[in-house]
Amino acid sequence: MKILTRLILCLILTVSCKARAEEIIKKDESLNLERCIEIASKRNPDIIAALYTVNVNKSRVGQAKANYYPQIDSTYNYSRTSPTTRSGQNISWGAGKDYDRYSSDITLSQDILDFGKTSTQVAIQKLYLDSSGADLENMIELTILNVKESYYGLLKAKRNKDVGEETVKQYQQHLDQAKGFYKVGTKPKFDVTKAEVDLSNARLSLIQLENALKIAKVNLNNAMGVPETPEYTVEDNLSFQKYETTLEDSIEKAYKNRPDLRSIIAKKKAAEESIVLSKKGYYPILTGSAAYNWLGEEYPMGHGWNAGVGVSFQIFSGFLTKYQVDESTANFYVLQNNEESLKQTVFLEVQQSFLNLRAAEEAVPTAELAVKQAEENFDIANGRYAAGVGNPIEVTDAEVLLSNAKTTYNQTLYDYKVAIASLERAVGIRNEVK
Repeated sequence: MKILTRLILCLILTVSCKARAEEIIKKDESLNLERCIEIASKRNPDIIAALYTVNVNKSRVGQAKANYYPQIDSTYNYSRTSPTTRSGQNISWGAGKDYDRYSSDITLSQDILDFGKTSTQVAIQKLYLDSSGADLENMIELTILNVKESYYGLLKAKRNKDVGEETVKQYQQHLDQAKGFYKVGTKPKFDVTKAEVDLSNARLSLIQLENALKIAKVNLNNAMGVPETPEYTVEDNLSFQKYETTLEDSIEKAYKNRPDLRSIIAKKKAAEESIVLSKKGYYPILTGSAAYNWLGEEYPMGHGWNAGVGVSFQIFSGFLTKYQVDESTANFYVLQNNEESLKQTVFLEVQQSFLNLRAAEEAVPTAELAVKQAEENFDIANGRYAAGVGNPIEVTDAEVLLSNAKTTYNQTLYDYKVAIASLERAVGIRNEVK
């Protein structure tokens, strides 16, 4: 496992039980992206479930190793017997004297030679343990991607709400301006009515933006695994910072780093070992045993011991071993082809993520320029109206254009951040927070 995964495992083990009883997010706390990821690592149930799956496979390794050690059993039996006598066709109960019988023994057995069955079983379970560890890493990476998407989505929704509030304020100023012109008789009533309609539409749009912000926060809470939280704020890091990488380098890293790919490779190796294990069904098992026993009708009981070596060999089992070998071989080829399919999927995901990143990167400066142009256009339209030479339609069009430009810019920043997060997920790296 990677160092970060081990740290997260230790963190989960130490705080997962306590976190339920503690308020993990303080009221009015300011959260950054790193803090949100930390909370998700503690509270996200999918990560906790994957962790316990690792523990399950760790226990199975111990179970497989059990055959290395001697097996010790102890039994104790008690019976009370009433003897019978036979007379002709009749059976007479209780004809003799009732008596008690006691027996006890301790037995030790040890596999001396099983032609590598136990060692192969241990190797298989270790490979499954490696696979579950990679699955845990994969779940962590998926959770981090989900947290990033939700975090940036919340920032985008917050910025859009700010744009909506600014739009309402500007329409309110325009309405006050129109009323002033109408009052002195320089503008018609139509200007006032048009400004009132624009203001009402802007307020309606603001209500929708405020609701979108609430939904975005719910999504982030869910991604962190804390559906109920006190009020908190998030730090705004929705800014452009060029991400340097190449397609070839990203593909090479993905083949090395992707935990889901490492998981299926471990499973394929386990399936290969399972073929070897199945074939060992053709070999005998050499076992040593020893026992000490007590037997009698009263205490103290008589005692004795025995020891020996035995060989068990399955002569015919209805072709069971053959079919077990066939099954293991088929499972191996299934996983071999699943590995190839996953490699192709990884190649596709990296290519798509890289192309989306480059497209988003090119869109950001264009969207930023569009905002500047829209602001200039709005200033001109507003200035013309204030000077009495413009009309309200110009102002409305300029305001709509400015609002749309700012919203588009927020969307491009969001797309760029998510594109970086998606590429890092596709490549299998998560050590950078952009």
